[in-house]
Amino acid sequence: MRLFLSFTPLLLSVVLLQLSSGGAAPLDAVSGLTLGFTKSQVGLLGSAHFIGFFVGCWWAPRLMGAVGHARTFAGFAALGAIGLLAHMIWIDPYAWAVMRMATGLCIAGSYTVIESWINARVTNETRGRLTGGYRIVDLGGSLSAQLLIAVLEPAHYISYNILAIACCAAILPLVLTPTREPHTPSAPRLRPALAWGRSPLAVAAVVTSGITTAAFRMVGPIYGNEVGLQTHQLAWFLAAFVLGGAFAQFPTGWLADRYDRRWVLIWLSVAAIASCAITVMAAGSGVAGVFLAAGLFGFTTFPIFSVAAAHANDFASSEERVELSAALMFYYAVGAIASPLLASNLIESFGPPALFAMVAFGHLVLVAFSVARMRRRPTSEDRTPYTYTPRTSFSMGRLFGKLRDKSGDNG
Repeated sequence: MRLFLSFTPLLLSVVLLQLSSGGAAPLDAVSGLTLGFTKSQVGLLGSAHFIGFFVGCWWAPRLMGAVGHARTFAGFAALGAIGLLAHMIWIDPYAWAVMRMATGLCIAGSYTVIESWINARVTNETRGRLTGGYRIVDLGGSLSAQLLIAVLEPAHYISYNILAIACCAAILPLVLTPTREPHTPSAPRLRPALAWGRSPLAVAAVVTSGITTAAFRMVGPIYGNEVGLQTHQLAWFLAAFVLGGAFAQFPTGWLADRYDRRWVLIWLSVAAIASCAITVMAAGSGVAGVFLAAGLFGFTTFPIFSVAAAHANDFASSEERVELSAALMFYYAVGAIASPLLASNLIESFGPPALFAMVAFGHLVLVAFSVARMRRRPTSEDRTPYTYTPRTSFSMGRLFGKLRDKSGDNG
């Protein structure tokens, strides 16, 4: 208990960040539709978020080296708050896209600081417990952020003020903590070729994961609106996706640690294709059916990034884990940037089922590529433990890479 109390300021900042920047995505989608934005313009907001996210992942470690942890965190959180407050001052989809870049910068930069700080303070003995608690807090904050739109009025300045207040409040626990700032680690080099060299299949899987999760979280409110869900029901629709993904972690981890991870990826993708079909068919089966289908969709798609990361780490040395993690995040961002804009345009042209047709096609390609890769080389016999890996910053490789090494050494 004393361990978690000592990290309470950092974990509280995580929750507040998730509530603010995480709540912006569904609120923007619903607000955009309320204000008459086209579906493609709403999708542009989601893509803009991930452009900002990618820039923040790259920039934050370098800024920490120049001004320190606390100032970097405060700067990125201020950017996020400005982006939120400006929404109802300038109502224009392209201006909102710039504001969403600011929230993407905020969440990537702030998480970089938090994960670097946590990594510098934990020991090999406490790493497992703390990272487990960190993942629970992160998932809990993400779930709460989706539920916020049930109580926030779309396209209203008070709603965006509430999110901005949460973003500003996230600064206080971290900058006022009496704990001294840790040493600033060197920024990880971004070497996309490293991930491709270690595992082309892992690269394909994280791109597919980016396409899938970004499409649902950023464009899901459009789909829900099209199939007749009310605003408060959209909150539970998105939350069901996150809950499904959370429940999937234990059984997926059990399978990924005991069987060939390429087969796990294949069967997850097959299940994802089936869940896409079920979700489309459930559109006319009532609210409960739509919620259950969203949970199943999250259950089958959410763990793919973590399985892919574990598979890539099976072929990497300990010294490569940080740069490998950054490279996988780069490929995830590539899929996530393209996905919301493409999905929203498909919905506009072909109707709501086009969202899940796009996702199903991506997973079908992943199945075919997985089978092809299985014929090229055997799987690694020396495997790292499966670890649920948040997609938050390039710095997570330091925190979770060492956990893989520690678990592997002990096992």
